[in-house]
Amino acid sequence: MNPLVNVLMVIVPILLVTNLGIHNIEEGYVGVYYRGGALLSEISLPGFHMLIPFITTYKAVQVTLQTDEVKNVPCGTSGGVMIYFDRIEVVNILSFESVHDIVRNYTADYDKTLIFNKIHHELNQFCSVHNLQEVYIDLFDQIDENLKNSLQRDLNDMAPGLKIQAVRVTKPKIPEAIRKNYELMEGEKTKLLIATQHQKVVEKDAETERKKAIIEAEKEAQIAQIQYTQKIMEKESMQKIALIEDSIHLAKERNRADAEFYHKKMQAEANVILFTPEFLEMKKYESLTNSAKVYYGPNLPKMFAYGDCHERSDLAKSNSLP
Repeated sequence: MNPLVNVLMVIVPILLVTNLGIHNIEEGYVGVYYRGGALLSEISLPGFHMLIPFITTYKAVQVTLQTDEVKNVPCGTSGGVMIYFDRIEVVNILSFESVHDIVRNYTADYDKTLIFNKIHHELNQFCSVHNLQEVYIDLFDQIDENLKNSLQRDLNDMAPGLKIQAVRVTKPKIPEAIRKNYELMEGEKTKLLIATQHQKVVEKDAETERKKAIIEAEKEAQIAQIQYTQKIMEKESMQKIALIEDSIHLAKERNRADAEFYHKKMQAEANVILFTPEFLEMKKYESLTNSAKVYYGPNLPKMFAYGDCHERSDLAKSNSLP
């Protein structure tokens, strides 16, 4: 086949497609269209679309999360030192509903006006009221959040559909002589920090030893207190046992005395009832009868050591044999 024919077979379809105005919008973007330089109301979604060649033009606008980089931003501190921020990253997203309004007001390159220029302005505002020490060291960790809040506050009024997700600021470049001084200062701070930490470790060890000694002393005191309390409880228990035993013994003795007293009392009362004159008289004669003796032989005693002598003598005569 003729090489010229091959070339024509490639070029002709391309020309046809170009003339028909076929174009594609990639995923994550939408298309906005201009006709004669005027923005049309039409917005196309991802895919293939057609337009009128040479009359209608289009631009793709990203509606997914994107990161804009602002590089080499100069910044003058309140002390007159010029520093440069090498790179500032702004993570943002444009909502689909706000594409047409924002492109109409700020063009398809809206991020140049709303983000890049605002970053320069806000960063210079921050640096102008702070010295180098604050910008480079003391307040550097707050720059990201301050820039984000400042940008979003303005965007809420100017472009509500554009949201700032995050701002990342790199460490600024400062004059070499000042940087070396900061490095020396950081070295001294590191030494001081090491010495301070070592001192804290020594103090902590001493504090630990002191607490251990206090704990041991408290432990020994508690043990002594427990032993002392135990001995007191033992003594109190023994004392209570002795009191209980004494009470039992006293109760037994009291009961025994009461019983004996009751017995004697009852016996006395019985004796009062029993020992009448008649009963005593009867007992007298029973006693005399039981203790009477009979004497035999020619010699009889002439007196008795007890009883009535005459009666006993008469009784003895009557009982003697002839």
